[in-house]
Amino acid sequence: MTVDPRTPVLIGYGQVNHRDEIDPATRSVEPVDLMAAAARQAADPRVIEAVDSIRVVNVLSAHYRDPGLLLGERIGAAGFTTLYSPVGGNAPQSLVNQACLDIQRGRARVVLLAGAETWRTRRGLRAKGSKLVWTVQDESVPMAPVSGDDVPMAGDAEIRIGLDRPAYVYPLFEQALRIANGEASEDHLERVGELWARFNAVAVNNPHAWIRKPVTAEEIWQPGPQNRMISWPYTKLMNSNNMVDQGAALVLTSVEQARRLQVPAERWVYPHAGTDAHDTPAIAERDELHRSTSIRIAGARALELAGLGIDDVDYVDLYSCFPSAVQVAAAELGLSVDDPARPLTVTGGLTFAGGPWNNYVMHSIATMAELLVANPGRRALITANGGYLTKHSFGVYSTEPPAEFRWEDTQPAVDREPTRDGPVEWEGVGTVEAWTTPFDREGRPEKAFLAVRTPDGSRALAVIADPAAAQATVREDIGGAKVAVTADGGAVLQ
Repeated sequence: MTVDPRTPVLIGYGQVNHRDEIDPATRSVEPVDLMAAAARQAADPRVIEAVDSIRVVNVLSAHYRDPGLLLGERIGAAGFTTLYSPVGGNAPQSLVNQACLDIQRGRARVVLLAGAETWRTRRGLRAKGSKLVWTVQDESVPMAPVSGDDVPMAGDAEIRIGLDRPAYVYPLFEQALRIANGEASEDHLERVGELWARFNAVAVNNPHAWIRKPVTAEEIWQPGPQNRMISWPYTKLMNSNNMVDQGAALVLTSVEQARRLQVPAERWVYPHAGTDAHDTPAIAERDELHRSTSIRIAGARALELAGLGIDDVDYVDLYSCFPSAVQVAAAELGLSVDDPARPLTVTGGLTFAGGPWNNYVMHSIATMAELLVANPGRRALITANGGYLTKHSFGVYSTEPPAEFRWEDTQPAVDREPTRDGPVEWEGVGTVEAWTTPFDREGRPEKAFLAVRTPDGSRALAVIADPAAAQATVREDIGGAKVAVTADGGAVLQ
């Protein structure tokens, strides 16, 4: 097969973990340090010298005016442009999709993608009365241009009641999944524990994973002194682990440029296809809380553009911030979450491999590339998720070249699908559709967030603010129970 010289190809992939003791007396590691280390792993000096575009995933543990410029200076690149991503775990795959288009159309020659977080160091220093020190760029340095438009993380109904973080929203989705499947709470927890134990087993064998200690399904779903309940029904080991210092980098170029740079062809991985789309940011307006229109449409289209069905894919990495994200994606893509013969991750997921905020997927792509190079001819699917199952990006990869790289924005198709009325303010008696109960650090329920189906079929969001009343939401299965909602968003079970 003759390969078009403009065909995009992934030629470099590097990952780093920083585990040094956190000492306030020494200079702390900062995100750009880890990006530079990962970039040097991904490419030799000859390739770095040829980089003409540096694109960085949004960093939360430090604040730079233009992190791409700073990274380029650190690694000795010259004559490059920079881009900075919006917030969201979809960003790394979206950056790959855009880089492939730019390379294919001659807008870039060699693109370096990078991202890193030092949240572990930042939090560790704060606990010792110190703070993370990062390189401060002069105010004369322009702010980095942002790649694409951002999509809000949530709607007014969520913000109004404080349903404002992933650790609250994803367990709400988990309950919706359980109720839709007709499962008893304990049966469901045991099944999800088994799913997460299989992710842990992959992490144990992944040299790049942050946590490689084996844990059992019961140790995952059962709360205990080292595994406290975060928000019912999720324990700590069911949450993304952002307490990491991790960085990753990818290098993409054209086949023509890869040959010119004398990068061995046995290291090449071809992106075949990609898609991007988002569900409605307003959780209250989702048609169903256990489904994702965007994953269904954009995931199927990415495979179709690559000329594949889901059964043609050898390796899959489903974005795995929480178990509900994996289960929803698997259902929409036609994958089983209960098949031990087909892992749904190549890294071990964000709990065990590490959840460096927006940059996890840079690690999953790098790990996938290593796996494909070790097993030529195989095909892989990467999924990426930002927000609350909100922003999605997909990529299909192989060591075999495609006829051409193909990408599509599937948002128009997603926008044609039905949503649900989600009034910001509603008063009346409805039924509990799903719920979650956040716990304090002493193991006591603090409150309970409820998704309430109204008599006319719309969805109101409400909160039981009384900790004593919230206790009932943990002891009992309140799915389908009657609940009175007040105009201020308060809720009382009937």
